[in-house]
This record gives sequence, structure tokens and C-alpha cells, in this order.
Amino acid sequence: MGETRQPHLNGAYYGPSIPPPSKSYHRPGRGGGGCCCNPFSCCCSCIANCICTCICQIIFTILIVVGIIVFVGWLVFRPNTVKFYATDASLTEFNLNNNTLHYNLAVNLTIRNPNKRIGIYYDRIEARASYQGQRFSTVDLPTFYQGRKNTSYANAEFRGQHMVLLGNREMSKYNDDRSAGAYNIEVKLYLRTRLRFWFVKSTRVKPKIDCDLRIPLRSNSTDSGVYESKRCDFDWR
Repeated sequence: MGETRQPHLNGAYYGPSIPPPSKSYHRPGRGGGGCCCNPFSCCCSCIANCICTCICQIIFTILIVVGIIVFVGWLVFRPNTVKFYATDASLTEFNLNNNTLHYNLAVNLTIRNPNKRIGIYYDRIEARASYQGQRFSTVDLPTFYQGRKNTSYANAEFRGQHMVLLGNREMSKYNDDRSAGAYNIEVKLYLRTRLRFWFVKSTRVKPKIDCDLRIPLRSNSTDSGVYESKRCDFDWR
């Protein structure tokens, strides 16, 4: 056989052709990639953060200023509790008949305002008289303004009749008081007051005054005992 010759290859040989690279696309996930992928969202977020920070700083500053004002006001005025005294009491009738209580009671009150810079408006004074937990009378006392370092006086008169239901134990205590000629009567004052600092008036406050009294019965110009003046309890409600 004759020898077969390969034709001569002219030029360079580069091998098989390389396919073009495939294009990949990045699809951002929902809510991912941070807010600053969108410049507008990033700007809005920064503005909202600044507004929230400013509001918090303003509120905090206001609270500090208010606290300082209250503290300084307390140091300047140093409010003291008003003192109530039941200085005298007269009981001329206290008779229970068929669950109906007939009574005639008068209580003299002394009210002392010890504050140097605070006046008090007594917008309402309601006095209630009770015996063994049973209220038998309510009266309204005249309203007034009490100046600084001032002593005022008030008189509460309870007169009439009222149904009072007492159990066996309460009736036994009533009979004991009747034999002793003196009765344990509770007088409570429900107040609506306002404080005055120079020309500034406070909002209304509603303190309660408790007076637990032991009052002797006076009948036919004779006394069954001696009444002792007593300081009443002051309670901020």
C-alpha cells in the first residue's frame, strides 16, 4: 500500500470553541437586602429615627423640668396638714324607740391652717353622723376661704329622727351607753378643697376627716359626764 499523507495545516489551531458564559440574575428576596438598597427608603427610615429620638428627648426634658419645679415648690411652700379639732359637743337627745332614733347633737369644730404661704378654699363640707356604723344624719356646712396661718370655726348641728336597724350585739352596746349616759358617735367630714399659692389655685382635692367622739348626754340641765376635746384624723383620699 502506498503511504497516505495528511495535508499540511496552515495557521494556528485554537481547539474547540468556548461557549459564552451564562448570565446570572440576582433576585432580591422580600424584605431582605436592607433598607438602604432603595435610597428613598433609607432616607425615610433615617428621618423617622431622628423624629423619634427628638420626641423622646423632648419628653424626657419636660419630665425633668416638671420634677424640678415640683421639688422647688415643695421646698418653698412645705405644705403642712390642716388640723381639725372637735372642741365641744352637746348631745341633748339620743333615744332609740322602735328602731327610730331621735337625736339632737351639736359639734363645734376648730380648723387650723398652719401654712405660711398656702390658703385653702373649702368648696364643700359635708358632715355625717353615725352610731355603731349606722349613719343617722347628714348636713352641709357653710363654705369659706381660710387664709394663711389662720384658725377658723365651724358648727355642725344634727337634729331629727332616723330609722336605725341594730342587731342584738349593737342593742346591747346601746343599752350600756344609755346606762353610762354617754355615747360613742362618729362624725365624718367630706371636703372638697382647693389650695391657693399666691395667685395660683390648685385642682380640687377631697380629704376626709374622722372624729370618733365620746359624748355625754345632757338632759334637764344635768350633765352625764364631761366632754373632752379631741383632734380628728386627717385622711387624703
